[in-house]
Amino acid sequence: MRNCAFLTLDERGDYVIDDEHAIEPLAELGWRVSTVSWRQTATPWGAFDAVIIRSTWDYWNDVPAFLEVLAKIHRESRLANPLAIVHWNLEKTYLADLERQGIGIVPTVWPGEVRPDSFQAFSETLGCDELVIKPVIGANGDRAFRVTPEDSVRRRDTISGCFADRRALVQKFMPRILDEGEYSLFFFNGAFSHAILKTPAELEFRSQEERGAEIQAVAPEKKLLIRGQQALAALPEVPLYARADFVRNDENDFLVMELELIEPSMYLRTDPGAPMRFARAIDQKFSNVNQL
Repeated sequence: MRNCAFLTLDERGDYVIDDEHAIEPLAELGWRVSTVSWRQTATPWGAFDAVIIRSTWDYWNDVPAFLEVLAKIHRESRLANPLAIVHWNLEKTYLADLERQGIGIVPTVWPGEVRPDSFQAFSETLGCDELVIKPVIGANGDRAFRVTPEDSVRRRDTISGCFADRRALVQKFMPRILDEGEYSLFFFNGAFSHAILKTPAELEFRSQEERGAEIQAVAPEKKLLIRGQQALAALPEVPLYARADFVRNDENDFLVMELELIEPSMYLRTDPGAPMRFARAIDQKFSNVNQL
């Protein structure tokens, strides 16, 4: 029996975590799974044959400590996704890298600073009336705002203040996120596994389940699946797991919103075969001790 650790956060809170769906399939393949906080120090990381980053959804509050722990795991065990991918995916500037490789992303600008009077210039650059601004390092929709240049000075001042001490990216607001939703495609060892559609709750534009979004399993149309495969092909190496988030544009094509390679929720419960596919991917990835 081999030992595997699923890294998680200290306090589950209101988060919906379904990693446990993979534990029994992994047991069938000869793996014992321990769910441990990424901050734990009781068990040496070398006690695990593999360490999988999973629901570490508080790391952005202490990024240096998180990276230090992952570096230690990298030295003492085998980490997935690998440390190099984590560093690349940590900042949403990876979207610019994808765009340079010909992958369509939601139109984005990367301001050096955000001021209350900046939004008009952002709007003109992106050719749209509505914008979304969010941190370069962040997740779960925290500090993400939908804004227009016509919003009150007070609101624009408040939003700008949220980015006084952190970098931001500004994107064109994609209206199809409201009437259709955001698609997420899941890949294990580069192979497509399953897909979902996340539709934001009323009066909300963010598609996180914790914010009331409706989640439903879907079969992706051919063009969407191709876009997902193209995004994965742009990576320097095949990750154990990847979640590619897309939104439909006005030309009926699909643009990358985010490519999640660190700790994406993988919604294993939405597809009966997904837990075993994930388990087999882990088993395949770590079957060769020299692979990582």
